[in-house]
Formats: sequence, C-alpha cells, structure tokens
Amino acid sequence: MNATLYIVATPIGNLGDMTTRAIETLKQVDLIACEDTRTSAKLLNYFNITTPTVAYHEHNADSQTQKLIEKLLSGQSVALISDAGTPLISDPGFRLVKAAHQHGISVSPIVGACAMVGALSAAGLASDKFSFMGFLPAKTHGRQKALALWQNRPETLIFYEAPHRIIECLEDMAGVFGADRIATLCRELTKTFETIKQATLGELLEFVKNDANQQKGEIVLVVSGVQISQKDDKDYDAWLLRIAQELPPKKAASIVADVLGLKKGQVYDRLLTLQQSTPNS
Repeated sequence: MNATLYIVATPIGNLGDMTTRAIETLKQVDLIACEDTRTSAKLLNYFNITTPTVAYHEHNADSQTQKLIEKLLSGQSVALISDAGTPLISDPGFRLVKAAHQHGISVSPIVGACAMVGALSAAGLASDKFSFMGFLPAKTHGRQKALALWQNRPETLIFYEAPHRIIECLEDMAGVFGADRIATLCRELTKTFETIKQATLGELLEFVKNDANQQKGEIVLVVSGVQISQKDDKDYDAWLLRIAQELPPKKAASIVADVLGLKKGQVYDRLLTLQQSTPNS
C-alpha cells in the first residue's frame, strides 16, 4: 500500500457492521494507531488481524503525532481507529489528520459505523439541517450555559452523553429548552438492549428515572430545533428588506432562510411580496 493515513470506522457494538474494506485495510497497513490497544485487540483478534498496533490518544497525541508522521513520510501506511465508530467524532485524531495534510500525506476514510449518524437516521426528527454538539460539559453550570447558547437554534441538535450523567443532562435540557421539546433517546445502538424512544424531554426524563437500565451504556440524544411559527416568520420583514438593499433578492433570502432555518423559496416569495407592496424598497 502507498504511504497513506487511513481513517477506519469500526463497529459501535454489532461486529456484523465491520466492513470488508475495513478488515482488508487493517490487514494490509504497516501499523494501526489505536485509541486503546487493549480494547482494539479484541476486535483485531476476532477478525484475525495481526498488524502491529500503537496507542494514540489525547494524552500522548503531541508526541505520537510526529512519530506517526515520520513513519508515513518513510513510506509506511498507517490506519487510525478509535475504540468504536468513526475516528475523530468525539474521539482523538484531529491533530494527526491535520499534520498529514500539512506534510502532503494522502488521507483516506474507510467509512462505516457512526453513532451520531445512526441516531439521526432513526430519531424521526428533521435531518436536512443538524448540528453535532458532542459531549456537554460535565458540571451543571457549564452544561446549562452551553444549552442556553443553543436553545433557539432551529436545526436538530445531536449530543453524546455519559450514562452516569443522563438524568442531570435531561433535567437541564428540559429546564433550558422546555420540557415539551421533542427529542429521541438512542441508547446502546446496534447492541442487544438497544433503546430508541421519541418523546418530550420531560417524558424522556421520567422514562430514564423509572428504568435503571436506561442509565447504562452509550447514549445519543437527538433534540428537535426551535419551531418558528408563521407569526414569527413575519418578524424578519424589516431586516429582510434591509439586507435586500445591499444584496440581490435571492442572496438576501438565502441568508435569512439559513439563519432562521426556513425554506429559501418561502423567504424569497415573502421578499417579492414585500417589495411589490413597498415601492421604495
């Protein structure tokens, strides 16, 4: 194989989700950089992958990045894997990928399982626009402060959360976003005791409180964005017209639609209506 850094996705629970291409890549590279070599050893042994491994995690990334880059520059190929799922999605790897680009080294993704994408696909919430927020701050004050910044976002929001903090997290979400905000709890995706439940945040909080099993495992929370009512839509009339004085109508409508999470055609039609009724616009 040519000197390439392969970003290899591994299963998040069900070993059947390991792709043939991922297995072949891990067998053919010269070295596998693992978030935890002990955790990865179980996966590699299962698929009879004997390629040498080295630990690469947030605590040794500074020193290991340079060593891995040197191996790549010498002509070796390296695969990066995390404990589960797609590397860099709330996992280590950014510094290594960035350094590879800076040194002109080829980077190739070997796609596969990702808890964030899996949760979004099954959540039953709008998926045309979404933001991945990763893990919230561990302490209550920081968590509430972060949620307050996102409470009026119109797109679907995706969070990872640790099982021992899931109750506190849902309490804060219900308090900041409102207990009636719709969300989907996705727990232990692809595993035996998988849970996917859509309800209001208040209902999900009671569901988790009353079932200790829901306080275990890997958790993804998919939360709906703010729903803008028709009455609220018209609140943007003044600045839609003002922006249209500086930009072409379609560009002005596109910017407003992106900010408010509205359909571009809807905003553009509104602008045309406003301009027709406002001669000096």
